[in-house]
Amino acid sequence: MLATFLIGLREGLEAALVVGILVAYLTKLGRRDVLPRLWVGVGLAIGLAVAIGAILTFGAYTLTFEAQELLGGLLSLLAVAMVTWMIFWMQKTARTLKRTLEGDLDRALATGSLWALVAIGFVSVAREGVETTLLLWSMVQSFGEVPAALAGALLGLLAAVLLGWALARGMLRLDLRIFFGWTGAFLVIVAAGVLAYAIHDLQEAGVLPGPFTAAAPIDPVTGEVAVGWAAFPFGWAFDVTASIPPGSALAAVLQATVGFMPRMSWLQVVAWVLYVGIVGGIWLRGQLRSRPAARPAQTEAAASVAPASESSEPSPVPSSQGEA
Repeated sequence: MLATFLIGLREGLEAALVVGILVAYLTKLGRRDVLPRLWVGVGLAIGLAVAIGAILTFGAYTLTFEAQELLGGLLSLLAVAMVTWMIFWMQKTARTLKRTLEGDLDRALATGSLWALVAIGFVSVAREGVETTLLLWSMVQSFGEVPAALAGALLGLLAAVLLGWALARGMLRLDLRIFFGWTGAFLVIVAAGVLAYAIHDLQEAGVLPGPFTAAAPIDPVTGEVAVGWAAFPFGWAFDVTASIPPGSALAAVLQATVGFMPRMSWLQVVAWVLYVGIVGGIWLRGQLRSRPAARPAQTEAAASVAPASESSEPSPVPSSQGEA
């Protein structure tokens, strides 16, 4: 529940900030008459995310076990790819996000196209919506605790909406650089765990060699799949199910936070370590490089969703200031 709550909060707040920037700018321009078009696009994006989630949830029931594992593994890989792209996209473009969105609105208003404004609202939210759906679906598949995972995601999205509304009304100031920095680090760990579970699904489906296939090394004493260094590379890296039962609360917490499972194959462990080492290292280097430019006090995104409806004056924060 904690993991899906943080996912819903992070992704929901990104979408809320983008929508807040768009609404505030249209209000400042005195073009509230076109807001319904923007909301149509936002609604279509939400509908797309819900439809994808429903298709994945109910469509999988008609598949064989191997097909379900194959589908789960491939979609988990897609979720990892989207999350990875989003982490670096936000890190790279956050400082210019406000100006980019306002430029898109200016061009749409200049052409007077109905569909251009609908498209802006749709694209602005669909990206986070589809990414969140795939990531949550993959995590629910790995956890098995569907009600708790979905409840956490819904609470996270609700908290994101409330935070976005409070920022838009000027009732709350949030250091988005710190927020997205910490949640970005969390997403790297979560994505590594989803990647490890994707490997597990693909091994169960027989697509990748592992403990469930004929490639698994057998312990001559027990007659079961070997564990430890002797099992490298297609056996179990470790098996602590005797100390941490797979269905226990501790196992659930560890899997939700760091992607740890009581029994993991060598391919899972190697994939987890490589992802955290490579992606986490690149992300950390980007954070360190952007810190001097992002050090000035207020973030642009927080100021850009200030209550523009109360005044037609431009935002008091210069556009050159950092956003997140």
